[in-house]
Amino acid sequence: MAGSSAPRPDSDLVARVRELQPLIRSHALRAEQGRRVTGEVVEALAGAGLHRMNVPRHYGGYQSSLRTQVDALSEVSAACGSAGFMALIQAGCAFIAALFPDEAQDEIFTGPDVRVGGTLIPGAKAVAVDGGYVVSGNSPFATGCQDADWHLLTALSDTGDTGGGPPEMLWLAVPMSDLKVLDDWNVTGLAGSGSNTVVAQDVHVPAHRVLPLGPLLAGAFPSRRNGADPFYRMPVLLLFCAWTAANALGLARAALTEFGERIHRRGITYTFYERQHEAPVTHLQYAEAEMKVSSAELLTADFVELIESRAADGTPYTAQERARMRAQCGYLVRLCKEAADLIGSASGASSLHREVPVQRIVRDLNALSLHSFVNPTANLELYGRVLSGLDAGTPFL
Repeated sequence: MAGSSAPRPDSDLVARVRELQPLIRSHALRAEQGRRVTGEVVEALAGAGLHRMNVPRHYGGYQSSLRTQVDALSEVSAACGSAGFMALIQAGCAFIAALFPDEAQDEIFTGPDVRVGGTLIPGAKAVAVDGGYVVSGNSPFATGCQDADWHLLTALSDTGDTGGGPPEMLWLAVPMSDLKVLDDWNVTGLAGSGSNTVVAQDVHVPAHRVLPLGPLLAGAFPSRRNGADPFYRMPVLLLFCAWTAANALGLARAALTEFGERIHRRGITYTFYERQHEAPVTHLQYAEAEMKVSSAELLTADFVELIESRAADGTPYTAQERARMRAQCGYLVRLCKEAADLIGSASGASSLHREVPVQRIVRDLNALSLHSFVNPTANLELYGRVLSGLDAGTPFL
C-alpha cells in the first residue's frame, strides 16, 4: 500500500494536485500505451493525499467537501483523462467502503492512502455459507485494479432464489491479493485507466465484508460509526454524478487550453491564414466550445450545491430531483463531448498524432459518454419519465 508520508490537510489539496499536472501530463501517452496509469503518477497522487478525500477522519482521511473533490479530480483529468477516471473510481469506492460494517473498515483502512477499486456490474455469484459467502465469477471494467489494494466486487446472491424473488445484489470487499486480473483492457478511450476484468474463484468473504446494495440505495447501511455522519448520508449514486462530471470538465477544459495554444502556432492549410487565430471561423468555434464547457460547469455547480446543502440540513430528495441530477450529469458530459468534438475537428490533421492531447481528449470523452450511468440519452429518458408522471423504472437514482 502506497503513501507512507503524511500529506497536509485538504485545505490546499487542489493546489497540490495542480502542481502534479506537468508530471501527469508527461505520462499520459505512456499510460495510454501501457493501458494503465504509470506507477510514478499513482504514487504522486497518493503522496498528494488524493485518496484520502472520502476516507473517514478517524482513519486519517479528509472527508473533503464535494466541491473540493470535484475541483481536485478535474485537475487530474485535465492532465490525463485516464488518471482522472481512475482517481474518481477510487474516490467513490473509498466512500462506499466507509459504509461497510465497522469491522470491515478496520481491515480496509489500515492506512489513509489505501486504494479501493470496484465495479457495479454483477458478473459474479455469491453462494451463502456459514459466516459469509463464497464468490466466483468475473468483474469487468475494474478501473485501476492493478494498483488497488481492495476491490468491491459486485455479485448476485443465491439467497434471493429461496423466496421466489430476484437475486440480491451485493458489494463484497475483497483484497486484490485474493483475485486474479485478466489483462483485457484494450480500448480506444480512457485507454490508460487499466479497467481490466478481475476474477474471483471460490473466494470466501466473511459476512462483515458484505454490503447489500438494495438497502444502500434506500439510504440504509451498516456502519455504526458513520451512520449518523451527514458526510456519509450523501447518496452515493448522486455523488458519482459529481465525480464523473469532474472527469468531463477537466478533459474539456484541457481541450480548450490546448486549442488556445495551437491556434497561435499553426495556420489553416490552403487558405491565406498564416495563423489560425486570425480566422473568423476559429473565433466562432472557440466561442461555441467555451460556452458549452461553461454551461457544463454551471450544471455541475448547481447539483453539487444541492447535494452539499442537503447533507447539511438533512432534507430528503424527491424522485424528480434525483432524476434531474442524473439528467444534468449526462447532459453536461454531452456538452463537454460536443466541445471537444468541435475543437478536434478544428485542430487540423496534425492533431491526429498520438502525442497531441486533443485527439486523446476526444476519445476519452466519447468513452465517458458511453458509460451506462452517464449516457446522456439514457439519463434524459429517465428524467423525462419522471417529468411525465411515470415511475423512473430504475432503483439507481
